[in-house]
Amino acid sequence: MSQKIWNVYLSGEIHSDWRERIIDGARARGLAVQFSSAVTDHDASDLVGVNILGSEEDPFWRDRKASGINSIRTSTHINNADLVVVRFGPKYKQWNAAFDAGVAVARGKPVITLHDAEHDHALKEVDEAAKATCRHPEQVVDILAYLLS
Repeated sequence: MSQKIWNVYLSGEIHSDWRERIIDGARARGLAVQFSSAVTDHDASDLVGVNILGSEEDPFWRDRKASGINSIRTSTHINNADLVVVRFGPKYKQWNAAFDAGVAVARGKPVITLHDAEHDHALKEVDEAAKATCRHPEQVVDILAYLLS
């Protein structure tokens, strides 16, 4: 009998190596996991709408074009995920990550949040809806190893 391959969507902060640490950790442990993610090239993500659909002078409409296209990818990956990991980094407000967590929960997808203690209060409702809150990417790998054992 073949082993199920879990689909894990990695959402959130794009300025550190947390995704690589989870992916490398899962591979090192031989876990049957396939990862997907939002586009992590900030400029590519922000400019996808104008690059494909044409320029916009108004920043609102430039962002609207990009968010519409990016949401196709995000929605598809969340729908196909067995688990969603949402990282809130220390430097920027990640409203999109909070939205992804809410969408995942609304669709019945289990969520793991990943953030430093400094964000505990701001994320209390998001963390309450999550099945686990981790401080380090390696804890996510440990949870995956447990779930797949």
